[in-house]
Amino acid sequence: MKLSDGIEQAIHSVTMLARLEADAVLSASSLAEFHGVSTSYLLKHLQALSKAGILATVPGPKGGYRLGRTPVAISLLDIVLAIEGPAPAFRCNEIRQRGPNPLPERYFKAPCGINTAMLRAEQAYRAELAGVTMADLIADLARADDGGIAARGCAFLDQHQRKPAR
Repeated sequence: MKLSDGIEQAIHSVTMLARLEADAVLSASSLAEFHGVSTSYLLKHLQALSKAGILATVPGPKGGYRLGRTPVAISLLDIVLAIEGPAPAFRCNEIRQRGPNPLPERYFKAPCGINTAMLRAEQAYRAELAGVTMADLIADLARADDGGIAARGCAFLDQHQRKPAR
């Protein structure tokens, strides 16, 4: 199964937004700059995450993105479904019923075994993604980081996050 590059960008963007100060936002262009990706491509995915309620948007020239839910309430599956949509990766087109010398309908009453196996695999994959939250990933990163990754992110956020006027 191949997921789009947007999945990686979305997960890293959500991770970055989880580190914002309260009420602060980060622009799409800042997120794209930090990750070295196209702003227009990332923006499409940020909008999908917003539509799914994973991100919240603040409009206007000082606007941007922040989390719409807490990191513990955002699973990897939530992000994948927001970007890729809910349709299964494998779609059975019943090709067993095509071609020359078609068989009678009675041969096709039971579901296709290939489709059944692929759907079981997808259920396992989705269950695994549903069991991993952004809070889990952030905690894993913190345990593995010697401080360099956190320092890079903090320095960038200090410079680029937009804070509400007080």
